Amino acid sequence: MEKADVFFTDFRTRLGVSQPEKLQKLCKAAGIGKIDFDHKFVAIKMHFGELGNVSFLRPNYVKAVADVIKELGGIPFLTDCNTLYTGHRTNAIDHLWNAELNGFNSTTTGCQVIIADGLRGTDDIEIPVPGGEYCETAFVGRALADADILVSLSHFKGHEMTGFGGALKNIGMGGGSRAGKMHQHKEGKPHVNPEKCRGCKRCARECGSSAIFYGEDGKAFINEEICKGCGRCIGACAFHAISNNNDDAKEKLCCKMAEYAHALCYGRPTFHISLIMDVSPNCDCHDENDAPILPNIGMLASFDPVALDQACADLCQKATPIRNSQLGDHLADPEWHHHHDCFLDSNPNVKWKETLEHGEKIGLGTREYNLHVIK
Repeated sequence: MEKADVFFTDFRTRLGVSQPEKLQKLCKAAGIGKIDFDHKFVAIKMHFGELGNVSFLRPNYVKAVADVIKELGGIPFLTDCNTLYTGHRTNAIDHLWNAELNGFNSTTTGCQVIIADGLRGTDDIEIPVPGGEYCETAFVGRALADADILVSLSHFKGHEMTGFGGALKNIGMGGGSRAGKMHQHKEGKPHVNPEKCRGCKRCARECGSSAIFYGEDGKAFINEEICKGCGRCIGACAFHAISNNNDDAKEKLCCKMAEYAHALCYGRPTFHISLIMDVSPNCDCHDENDAPILPNIGMLASFDPVALDQACADLCQKATPIRNSQLGDHLADPEWHHHHDCFLDSNPNVKWKETLEHGEKIGLGTREYNLHVIK
């Protein structure tokens, strides 16, 4: 496979030129205009940030991308799937309110917000994974699958399980429905904490496999032999009584995530953008964010999501860590085992290279790239 082209610009601007304008210039230089957008539905896959977290991308950058797409004749919409865990993005109603409160609406961004997997995270579709080794099929949000064109707009930051969150995580994990997230994250089945269960029976009404029963005490329990692991009950429980703590091996998670990204990208035009800014040590799914571990680096764009993530990771490795941060504290500890890797030194139990290696292996993209700097 030939080297991919990745385009980069930093956050420096001259008087009279805004950073969103510079982002638009980057997208055009990277060749977004080569895609036929004319009257096509364009999913801009992004993360709206959990309430309480303020490190997510500002709506101004989203509007800049949406305006370029509309200029090229496309019909963009912002989208993400509901979360597997309980929080402010577990169902579409809460998710839309979350997006609104964090500044994402038709006025600020110029396009509508659609939650890709519907009200309860069950509006999904099963699609094939080309070359999949861990997943033959992927369960993804229907609105994402239905779009003619996929544009990923990622906040590149650290992550406590996958090392960093970039394009592949934004598409792969973020594009999975609740069943898809279960498929990637978990090998086991949900279980009920009887101390939290109220016996309301809502989980049983939402169960995708009629696997939930009730004991003499009125508390729910799940028959694992019947349970399909769809995770609907997790989102249905208003009392946080249902969870799944049987984490998959991190290497396997990385590979599954790459395969889900491949499933969503395969067979249609895609374009990928990442902004390395406010590089928090953990995911924007947290309802808080710690100080950035690295300085703001810049904006990148490419047709190849693997090359894009690799370029972002390489730039982060070259950056000087911020002393007053989780990464800085670890590096300043005289007893710290230095990994000489900003992601591992921030969260020492993570895996991240496996995602890119597997993405390259299955044909999603290449880790080899030419970096073109745009002033």
